[in-house]
Amino acid sequence: MEDKEIIELIRREVVPATGCTEPVAVALCCAYSAEALGMRPEKINLKLSANILKNAMGVGIPGTGMTGLPIAVALGALFGRSSDALEVLKDCTREKLAEARRFVDEGRIEIGLKEGISEKLYIEVECIAGERRSLAVISHSHTHLCHLESPEKLIYHEPGAESGSDEEEDENGLTLRRVWEFATTAPIESIEFINEARRLNENAAKRSLEGNYGHELGKTLSRPLGKGILGDSTFCHILSATSGACDARMAGADIPVMSNSGSGNQGIAATMPVVVFAEENHNTKEELTRALILSHLTAIYIKKSLGRLSALCGCVVASTGSSCGITYLMGGNYEQIAYSVKNMVANLAGMVCDGAKPSCALKVSSGVSTAVLSALLAIQNKSVSSVEGIVEDDVDRTIHNLTRVGSKGMDQTDRLVLDIMTHKG
Repeated sequence: MEDKEIIELIRREVVPATGCTEPVAVALCCAYSAEALGMRPEKINLKLSANILKNAMGVGIPGTGMTGLPIAVALGALFGRSSDALEVLKDCTREKLAEARRFVDEGRIEIGLKEGISEKLYIEVECIAGERRSLAVISHSHTHLCHLESPEKLIYHEPGAESGSDEEEDENGLTLRRVWEFATTAPIESIEFINEARRLNENAAKRSLEGNYGHELGKTLSRPLGKGILGDSTFCHILSATSGACDARMAGADIPVMSNSGSGNQGIAATMPVVVFAEENHNTKEELTRALILSHLTAIYIKKSLGRLSALCGCVVASTGSSCGITYLMGGNYEQIAYSVKNMVANLAGMVCDGAKPSCALKVSSGVSTAVLSALLAIQNKSVSSVEGIVEDDVDRTIHNLTRVGSKGMDQTDRLVLDIMTHKG
């Protein structure tokens, strides 16, 4: 894979997002459908994959003080611009919110499960006004429009849109060694764009200290009680900054974060541990830039095999990236980077995703703490061996073992988790 292709891949997968990306993707699809309708919709019907439902039920919607899909649907359809992509919910004013709430309260939105599909990321939105009808479908990735029709004509159609086939993305020939080579040798001016991830995600971490977001894990860790238990250490600072950014985002703070592979939490977990460690370890700006590229590209590589949405928590993937970045900042070589990956896989394989929600901050902190421990072992040339669990001598085979467990092995777990979530009480 050529450097130019890798840069394009990173730019495509590391993008700003305001709010949890599943309800935001639904809002984006609503915007597409409403634009195709050409007038204010009177009714909106949605059919969603189970994983979209799972990840949209319990998260705060930016600028609303509300939780869940209906308000995101109303805002996207009434005021969203499809050109804003994953920032479609930005600029929510008091007036817009009041109108969107009336739309929800009037019972104009119907949300159901899309049956007969294997694709885990599938969003179908029908907007209706009188006899006019429009339809939009997003599938496979959070911004991938594969079907759009207006009342007058079919605007766009991609084969397989109706069935929602679950074809895996091309991995583009990436290996961990190719990820390492690119991150450490690419001309620095060609990769400096990744520092925007630092700016956005640092802002989210700072915002978490200014309010009472979610479970306030980041704020708790930064207080005397947290420091008294964990110490006023780099480790504690990493946990606080990373979980704090997640606190703010999942509780609906109206701020963008830099996402990775369609997930803001993955973007945060791939960014903040590396940033905090670099600052406190006094690494150079170039070293930080290369470490961020290494972290984000490792996460992208793993997600290409795992899939956008899965029963395996994305914190595992993103934290594996940040462990590689931290190992590099410690002075690690490729072999030690591979060790850090194996250590991560040996520890966090099987962490269940039970939907996007404020308590994701806890899972992020678990992933990030393991990232630091894995890096510490790796820099001392200590690695889980091939006789232990799903780890193999070949690091790429180890990664694919992890993604096989997460994609194929945990399908039944995914269904069971959703059943539990939708039948409480």
